[in-house]
Amino acid sequence: MNEILKILEEDARKTPQQIATMTGIPLSKVKETIKQAERDRTILRYKAMVNWDKLGDEQVTALVEVRLEPQRGVGFGAIAERIYRFPEARSVYLLSGTYDLAVFVTSKTMQEVASFVTQKLAPLDGVRGTVTHFLLKRYKEDGEILEGEEHQKRVPFMP
Repeated sequence: MNEILKILEEDARKTPQQIATMTGIPLSKVKETIKQAERDRTILRYKAMVNWDKLGDEQVTALVEVRLEPQRGVGFGAIAERIYRFPEARSVYLLSGTYDLAVFVTSKTMQEVASFVTQKLAPLDGVRGTVTHFLLKRYKEDGEILEGEEHQKRVPFMP
């Protein structure tokens, strides 16, 4: 199962037939594995990764570090759920260290990000503080180099 899912994670456009050929796993087993992974939410969704900068579509991405006051009986979970339900919160992670959550926010302008932080996030009960970092340039994301040509991964064989 892991081999099938790794292939799909790398390229969700691979067909079950291609995966069966690549792995030697029977086609029926590949199809059933994928269907089961979709049913039990091991596969959450299929996603295209787009380099919006190439299209001139300006987006602002920010990493907001959030310090929380844990709630009795539920820890950080209830506050994290309130935060991840905001549409502005693209990703939310529990951290170790000085801050408790990392919240990634994407918007059209810095002002929209600032408005989200000051009007929705910071005033929540249990939020003790935030620090916002604006991402200035993306070089690599999800294993993909975004600018320039990706260097050859293997050295060619020379006799």
